[in-house]
Amino acid sequence: MNFASFREKIGYQPILLGAFALAASGALSWASSATGEAIAAAEAKDLRDQLSEVLPEGFADNDFLRDTLEIADAERGGKPQTVYRARWGGAVKGAVFKRVERGYAADIQVLMAVDAGGKTLGVRVLKHAETPGLGDKVELAKAPWIKGFDGKSLGDPAPGKWGVKKDGGVFDQFAGATVTPRAVVKAVKGGLAFYAEHREEILGERR
Repeated sequence: MNFASFREKIGYQPILLGAFALAASGALSWASSATGEAIAAAEAKDLRDQLSEVLPEGFADNDFLRDTLEIADAERGGKPQTVYRARWGGAVKGAVFKRVERGYAADIQVLMAVDAGGKTLGVRVLKHAETPGLGDKVELAKAPWIKGFDGKSLGDPAPGKWGVKKDGGVFDQFAGATVTPRAVVKAVKGGLAFYAEHREEILGERR
């Protein structure tokens, strides 16, 4: 065996392996960056679509995702609440934000839009784990129940009527699943209270 030739091969292999490793690392980095950008764009589109779903068509002309506020929610221990502002011609016409309440099986995440005067423009349940065929009627795809919040405010219905009928309120409950609609009612009422408390800040009227 030619020792010089063998030594050259030994020196060549680490260099070759290093080159392959560098190329692979670069390819993975590029793929991760490209994939990450695509995922971020898809998530932004989904969020924009969700926000638009609770607002009347043509209600706003701004990009909600670029017009947000982070407001400390005292009811939830000061946890920041993201508020998306809906504008027309530069003026704030409403706000969209999420609320969370505990349902029967897990937390129920609600997205709601409120106009400048404090009336609900639309409410949708984004996430839940309620019993299929019972609690899932909070989904618009399963039942129109969620539309019962349209146009409601803290004073309509009266404060004591913000509940399901079983509790003396005005909102229907579901047979065998009272806990679920009760949680959504509580989430929406809490959202209206949050908006009322921070209305001036959200509308940009605070001096």
